[in-house]
Amino acid sequence: MVYTVTFNPSLDYIVTVDDFKLGVTNRTTSEMILPGGKGINVSTVLSNLGIDNTAIYFSAGLLGEEITRRVKESGINAQEIKLPYGNSRINLKLKSIEGTEINGAGPDISEDAMRIFYEKLDMIKEGDMLVLAGSIPKSISQTIYSDIMERLKGRGIKIVVDATRQLLMNVLKYKPFLIKPNNHELGEIFGVTLTTKESVVPYAKKLLEMGAQNVIVSMAGKGAVFAGSDGEIYLREAPKGKLVNAVGAGDSMVAGFIAGYLSRQDLLYAFKMGLSTGSASAFSEYLATKEEVEKVFATVE
Repeated sequence: MVYTVTFNPSLDYIVTVDDFKLGVTNRTTSEMILPGGKGINVSTVLSNLGIDNTAIYFSAGLLGEEITRRVKESGINAQEIKLPYGNSRINLKLKSIEGTEINGAGPDISEDAMRIFYEKLDMIKEGDMLVLAGSIPKSISQTIYSDIMERLKGRGIKIVVDATRQLLMNVLKYKPFLIKPNNHELGEIFGVTLTTKESVVPYAKKLLEMGAQNVIVSMAGKGAVFAGSDGEIYLREAPKGKLVNAVGAGDSMVAGFIAGYLSRQDLLYAFKMGLSTGSASAFSEYLATKEEVEKVFATVE
């Protein structure tokens, strides 16, 4: 079983506003409301690819109820931890202004809720895979991902981490199975600017030296770099296609890699699946379907 964790899920309100202007009333020309948060996005794409998975997440209020309704609609096993106060967040994403988002803060998570969370984690068994993805509320320690890995170490669970800065760096000593920074996040970690795949390679290798077993560095339209536990380094161009919606493309890459690895236990195949799945989501209105991924995969060398 694959499990995903989302501390701060959301309803993503994705809108297009033609000719957006400040200081006036703008009206949408298209809109979608989708369950979001990086872990839930990974779960959605895994479900689309036919991989049985369970999403563990915190929810609050009417918005939390709607997140759960949509998660279950997607065929995901929902392990919801309900908070007795507040509301889950709404993230506003302006599709027509690339990269422009307004993300909610989300509710605080209590100690009681964390106890329930750890009880759910303790049910994960040897041979399972766990995905820790995304930001955390201010009420949670920046060591939470490493705390989880400390709790689960030695139990034969493959752990994937998609996070930034200290959340990511804290887990390296626990040897995560896969991490996936993008080139900007990788540059922030080491205090450099990384604009080419070749410039990324030495820093991806450093992450291996620091403990990661496998590293994907995503670079949007420039493709991706993979540094593997088998010593291989792969540089790949992004598949060709029209960018439609970049929301969730990185999460889709993680899901594609997991699906590919579970299918063949082959790192290069998993990397190609990750690159194809991330691109397929970027080329579609929503997160990629299996058919869309297969179409893009056929173009990847």
